[in-house]
Amino acid sequence: MFFDDRLATVLRQRATGEAGLRTQYRQLLDLLGKDRARGGETADHSLLAAAWLRMDFLAEAIPAAERAHMIREPGWRFRSPDLAAHLAEHEPEVASAALNRADLANEDWAALIPRLPVRARGFLRNRRDLPIDVEALLARLGVHDRGLPAPDAVVAAAPPPAPGPVAPRGDTPTIVPLRTVATVPPMRDRDRDDTGRTEISALVERIAQFRRDRSETQPDLERSPRLPLGELPERVNRIATSFGFATDTTGRITWASTEVAPMVIGTRLFAGSRLGEDDAEGVAIERAFARRQPITRAPINLEGAPAITGAWIIDAEPRFSEVGHFAGYFGRLRRLSAQPGAEDRPEAREADRIRQLLHELRTPVTAVQGYAEVIQQQLFGPAPHEYRAMAAAIAADAARILAGFEELDRLARMETGAMAMDAGETDLAALVRRTAGQIAPVLEPRGAGLVLTLPETTIMLAAVDPDDAEALVWRMLASLAAACDADEQLTIGIEPLIGAKGAFVRLTCTLPVRLACEDNLFAATTRTSDSAINAGLFGAGFALRLARAEARSVGGTLLRDGDALVLSLPLLTGAGDLPSAATGDVHANSA
Repeated sequence: MFFDDRLATVLRQRATGEAGLRTQYRQLLDLLGKDRARGGETADHSLLAAAWLRMDFLAEAIPAAERAHMIREPGWRFRSPDLAAHLAEHEPEVASAALNRADLANEDWAALIPRLPVRARGFLRNRRDLPIDVEALLARLGVHDRGLPAPDAVVAAAPPPAPGPVAPRGDTPTIVPLRTVATVPPMRDRDRDDTGRTEISALVERIAQFRRDRSETQPDLERSPRLPLGELPERVNRIATSFGFATDTTGRITWASTEVAPMVIGTRLFAGSRLGEDDAEGVAIERAFARRQPITRAPINLEGAPAITGAWIIDAEPRFSEVGHFAGYFGRLRRLSAQPGAEDRPEAREADRIRQLLHELRTPVTAVQGYAEVIQQQLFGPAPHEYRAMAAAIAADAARILAGFEELDRLARMETGAMAMDAGETDLAALVRRTAGQIAPVLEPRGAGLVLTLPETTIMLAAVDPDDAEALVWRMLASLAAACDADEQLTIGIEPLIGAKGAFVRLTCTLPVRLACEDNLFAATTRTSDSAINAGLFGAGFALRLARAEARSVGGTLLRDGDALVLSLPLLTGAGDLPSAATGDVHANSA
């Protein structure tokens, strides 16, 4: 057999009836459960994607109990971590059956377990055939048995207790274990004078040790039942930061998130304003409620338990029944920011509107891209080559649009402080040389280029994450290079800068003529359709504005200085170790 076409053969079959659906599901389990089903250099990824889609379709038609029974069939195991990860997202009985039937290598378990849902990880705690390294990984992730730990000292061969007077029926207390995983071997009865404790005190100590070993979170401790052993529960007053809710037609909360439900259910959020009250915000909420209109970022105060008392921001939408009758509101409450007026700043509101708009726009664009890829890859059947070419072009356009949306969202978050670049260590000089080398082949046919004035041995360490620094430098240099005319040369220099505000590394690049003529460089709409260098969907001005916001987020600047653009980033070198700029050697050693 030169190639394996069994998967394609199964997918070509049209399963009809319950027996056909179960047969095809079992066939997909066998084929996708093998090692080679994960792919490789010659794998048909479109065929594998179609197989996963068909398996999800069959899962909706076959009850979970039947699918779990097929997975538990004796003598069948699978060796594909992809199948284990896929089935772990299904119903609990299916996920449990799959993770107990998976026969994976150590490296596959190590890569799979951190990606599993928390619920699915728990299904592995009862397996006794896992490698030692995998059990250690589960222990580090907090996946343990739920039984009580074994006592410190156990005597395997314990003589029977000496006969004594029999207590009347009902006088002897009976302790029933809540749940045990393994039977505890019998222990020798010890005298109280020898050990200083009775069996009851030993059990109390074991229960306390069990709770310490579990390292539960506070919500788990509050929900878990406690034995009446006389200890006082330790409660932590947690402050709620956000929760979802739903109201009835009178504005009274009838449902809320589990953690705050006992504290807020029955609270009336929308109450009529009384005469003489001067509460413009409350009147605005009441007006929206009376008109059945959405409520957006409206301030409101809650009173009651300490966990919910305080100032909140409410976002809510009206809901209606199938016949059109008003049924109340559903929405979310968020704590008001600790900084006065932070939520009400114009730029914060504008950034929030942009993010909401982008969220609404991403959905249809993503759908268009997905359908185009389905046609181009012929996932649901053959398609003419002309249609596939058009679908590929549509998918590429959709990808560019989504990339533009990502840049808009990143700029909105950067300028409002909701996002910042990570700190790190980057050799900015080496990064500039590498980036210029990538751009040079595109500029050479037109006689243009980038001229570097820094020596090859220059090292300049900036306090920026390497990935973030690479994106920032590319965005800056690509925007300038894309606007270059024929035979135009841009000069790039780099040097340390010591001032009252600290140590910085300064990257200077001359502006191309087309950008140098702009009054506001960061609002320029210059685009070059004939260049292979892409400055972004919205032109050079937007790309430079985003680069400026990224530089500011790490304490740097991006400014125009005459006919040059200057980028300054924090330097990882003390002033005493820096050479003088007049010597021409801008080599800096890391502190």
